[in-house]
Formats: sequence, structure tokens, C-alpha cells
Amino acid sequence: MRHLWSFLAGLVVAPITWVLLTLGQDGSGRTVDRWVEIGTYNTANLIEPAVYLGVAGILLGLVGTLRTSPLGPLVAGLLLVTPYVGMFIAPFTVLDRIPSDWKVLGDPLPLRQPVQNGTLFLIGVMLLMAVFSVRRWRRWPQPVTGVEPAPADYDAPPPSYATSDWPPAGPPARSEPDTEPLTLGYPELDTPTEPLPRRTGTESPWSAPPRYGAKPENSTDNR
Repeated sequence: MRHLWSFLAGLVVAPITWVLLTLGQDGSGRTVDRWVEIGTYNTANLIEPAVYLGVAGILLGLVGTLRTSPLGPLVAGLLLVTPYVGMFIAPFTVLDRIPSDWKVLGDPLPLRQPVQNGTLFLIGVMLLMAVFSVRRWRRWPQPVTGVEPAPADYDAPPPSYATSDWPPAGPPARSEPDTEPLTLGYPELDTPTEPLPRRTGTESPWSAPPRYGAKPENSTDNR
């Protein structure tokens, strides 16, 4: 289907480009000649022929550069090259076949001018060269639909290990030493306590400080 639309585009663009190119060249040439004749110029007079030439360039660019089908530039190039090639075989016959009394919006339309100065032949060759582009013969890449995106790394399932692979190879994990919890230093409830000293006689063991180096009661110094 794309080849059909490209073929029709080439058939339409070629004659429109010829007309626009003729209007632009004729209007631009007559404007510049008039400036030289009167010795002054007004650049606003070039707007109309510049528009004709610009539209012709856009049409040629669309046919020659878009990757639709090579049939479009092929057909347009052959149509534009044929009149100039016919000048090598029967120039007067070709010129007689081209109308010279047409007008567009009151302006004359000399269709012979682009043929005589070789502009049509130049543009036709450029379009024919676009046919040899390899990319024009390929289809546009179609977007792939229905393909789920690959899961992220964090969604990947954990690796499975066989029973023969346990424990895993590699150096053993370093165990951390157990640390005792912080306490206030009080003894545990079930810790046995030392018995208190027993009282002997009527004297309390805490009534007087201990006497170091005390002599026995039967010593002669106590008398």
C-alpha cells in the first residue's frame, strides 16, 4: 500500500513542481531585470516568487527524503528528466508540445523556461539518486507489543541450593563474641552471702576496734 501512495505522490508532485518552479524563476528574473532597468529596487517584489520556489522545494524534499517508498522519487524524477532528454532527440518537437500561452493569476506561465535552462533535468537527477538509498527500500521498524519488561534485580528469586551444596563453599562466617548485658553491680538474688560474725559473751565484735598485737590474758605484762 505504501508503494501505491508513493507512486501517486510522484505523479502529482512532478507537474506541480514544474509549475511552481516556472512561476518562481520567471517572477524572480523579471523583478531583477526591472530593478536593473530603473536603477532602484524594492525587496518586497521578491516575496511572491520566493514563496513559489519555497513550496516547490518543500514538495521535492518530502518526496525525495521521506522513507515511504522509492517509487515516488523514481516516478517524479523520470517525469522531470524526460523533457530535457527529449531535447537531444527532437528539440523542436519537444518545445512545440510544451504550452507557452498559459497564465496563472494573470501572470504568464512560460513552462519552457525550466526546460531550456536545465533546471528540470537537475532536479530530476537528484530525485533519481534518492532511489538508490538502501534505507528507502526497508520497512519502518514496527514496535514490539506484548513483551513484558524484565524483572528488576530486587525481584529476582533467591538462588536455590542442593542438599549436597550445604554448607556453602567459602570461608566460615566470623562469629561475634557474646557480650554481657550492662548491670548496676548488685548481686543476684540466689547468690549465697557470708554469715555474720557470732557474738561471744557480752562484748560486741564491733564495740571496739580490733587490737593488733594483743597479748594473752595470762601474760605477766597485764598485771
